[in-house]
This record gives sequence, C-alpha cells and structure tokens, in this order.
Amino acid sequence: MQLMFFALFLWVYIVIMVGNFLILLTVFSDPRLHTPMYFFLGNLSFVDIAYSSATAPKMIADFVSEKKRISYWGCATQMFTFHFFGCAEIFVLTVMAFDRYAAICHPLRYTTIMSVNVCTTLASASWLGALGHSFVQTLLTFQLPFCSAQTIDHYFCDVHPVLKLACADTTLVNMLVIANSGLISLGCFVILLASYIVILFSLRKRSAESQRKALSTCGSHLTVVTFFFVPCIFIYLRPSTTFPLDKAVSVFYTTITPMLNPLIYTLRNEDVKNATKRLWNLLVSLKEK
Repeated sequence: MQLMFFALFLWVYIVIMVGNFLILLTVFSDPRLHTPMYFFLGNLSFVDIAYSSATAPKMIADFVSEKKRISYWGCATQMFTFHFFGCAEIFVLTVMAFDRYAAICHPLRYTTIMSVNVCTTLASASWLGALGHSFVQTLLTFQLPFCSAQTIDHYFCDVHPVLKLACADTTLVNMLVIANSGLISLGCFVILLASYIVILFSLRKRSAESQRKALSTCGSHLTVVTFFFVPCIFIYLRPSTTFPLDKAVSVFYTTITPMLNPLIYTLRNEDVKNATKRLWNLLVSLKEK
C-alpha cells in the first residue's frame, strides 16, 4: 500500500510542478497575458508550487522510509512555510475576485482601478499579510512546552496535531488559532461570495456573449475557491480536536487542489489555452531549427 501511495502522490506532485510551471512560463512569456488577471494567476501558480512543496516531498519520502522522522526545527519550518504559502493563496484568491469585480462591474475604469501600482500593492500586501499570519501561528505553537510524547498523528506538522503534544493549557492558543486561521479563511470566503453575488447581479443587463465570457472566467475562479476554502474552514474554524477525516481533507487541499488549479484555469480559459498553444508552437519551431 505504501509503495502504491508513493507512486500515486509522486505522480500528483509532478503534475503540480509541471502544470503550475507551465502556467507561469505562459503568463510571463506571452505579452498578451500581461494583464492584472494573469499577473495574479502567475502569483497563484507560484504559490501552489511552494505550498505543495512544503508538505508533499516529505510525505512522499515517508512512504518509502522505515522511520518517519522530522526534527524539532524541521517541524517548525514546515509549519511556518505551510501556513505562509497557504495564507498567501487565500489572499491571492481574494485579490483575484476583486480584480474580476473591477473588470466586470467597472469595465470603463478597470485600467485605472487595477493599475500597475495597485496590482503590485495588492500582491505585496498579500505576501506580507501571509508572512505575519505564519509568524504568529508558528510562534504561538512552538512557545509551548512539549511532553515526552513525540508522535504526531498527521503526515505533516500542522497546528492541531502539534498542540496535542503540549504539556500546558492550550485553550488560549486554540482560541488564537481559530481567530488567526479560521476567521481569515471564513472572512475571505464571505468576501469572495459577496463579490460574486454583486457580479451576478451586474451581469443581468449585459449581452449573452458578455455573460458567457464573464461566467466562464468567474466559474473557474469560484471552483478553485470552493475546493480550497471549504476544507480550510473545516480544519481551522473549530477547537483543537482531530478527526479521522482530517488527514483526507488535508491531503485534498495540500496536494489535490494545487494539481487541479492549472487544469481548471487552462481548460476553461481560452486566453490561456491559446497562449499555451503559441508557446508550444514556438518551442517546437526552435527545436526544429
């Protein structure tokens, strides 16, 4: 069974790397995609590469290792990077929803609203906010004293499984974790849903072609948002209790969702598909020369 899972998740991780790297290469090599929407899509692909790399390589290696160990500082580093890139994904997805709102609801002022400076500021704020969240989350967890028990009932170092090893009252830390991780996930999800409700109302007066194009783009984004936010809310918006289902849910949003993102955006987005074809044709012609 472990060898089967090793092969399965190695394949998934390769798909994540190749798919997201291809989107990055396509977005930054094609001048037609140098727009705010694809700027944030490039950010999302980079986040997915780093986010899955925080947990997947260790999990894959553990499938073929007799002793599944991680050092104290390795555990702290894994938790920090996992929450840093996970929170960055939450903020980037929220910013992408704002970009779609500006493009659909205020098309005449879109270039002014989403100027280069605004896009850079929003991206920088997303990364800085994620850094602050991850620093607080890791510090709150690892300032606690830990018991002699050293077995983490999970496949990576996350807050709830690590808190179970603490030799102190974790009530306050649990409340802060819910406020830090759970409310960020829930708050951004509510903002996203509200933005899409506004977008849907604004589309009622548009032509059928405009509605189709807008719904195609928003549908891709909403699919990604649902796959990512719902598991996060399930895991973090509750006290520090663990359920058998937690591991399966964590596998979904740490490996499956980053794998699905490139497929969702390329299969449902004509601009990305056409740019990918142009890039492929260019690479083929260079190889022939």
